[in-house]
Amino acid sequence: MLTLPNLLTLSRILAVPLLVLFLWWPDWQLGYALGFVLYCAAAITDYFDGMLARSQGTVSKLGQFLDPIADKIMVAAVILILTAKGGLTGPIVGDAHVIAGLIILMREIIVSGLREFLGGIQVSVPVSRLAKWKTTLQLIALGTLILAGVFHEIEPIRWAGLGALWVAAVLTCVTGYDYLRVGLRHMDT
Repeated sequence: MLTLPNLLTLSRILAVPLLVLFLWWPDWQLGYALGFVLYCAAAITDYFDGMLARSQGTVSKLGQFLDPIADKIMVAAVILILTAKGGLTGPIVGDAHVIAGLIILMREIIVSGLREFLGGIQVSVPVSRLAKWKTTLQLIALGTLILAGVFHEIEPIRWAGLGALWVAAVLTCVTGYDYLRVGLRHMDT
């Protein structure tokens, strides 16, 4: 049960408290640098755990359960710590960039509840290609925002991260709607 892919997924979950610790002090550039390295390593495991499980024929129920949870925990933790420490403020709209993070968190909760409901009636909703791109863009956006904490003086890094976060929020809405549309077909009216 504890195959290499599952261990990679678990490592992503276990990395979150350390990641939050590194990002706790916004003026600690070394902490943000360490957080960026840890975040990148954890994000890369998101790709490799699934690829290894499929290529080795070791796809497991534990892995299918833990992988989306690991993604959500890491994304939610980074959005929350960046929000709390001012990392989601930027040009033009100031703190309103938090709305992009809120959209992402709301979608994740809705889709998790929908998957739980559909699982209870034996309906599986596979992850779409667009949803995989959405996750990738979220990870890139948040990584860029962490990197902006390393290089405070280079504002375009923050702007790029915030822009990518908004694009990810739009994709989040699109993929969330796709899941909801499929789910509504299976609900009693």
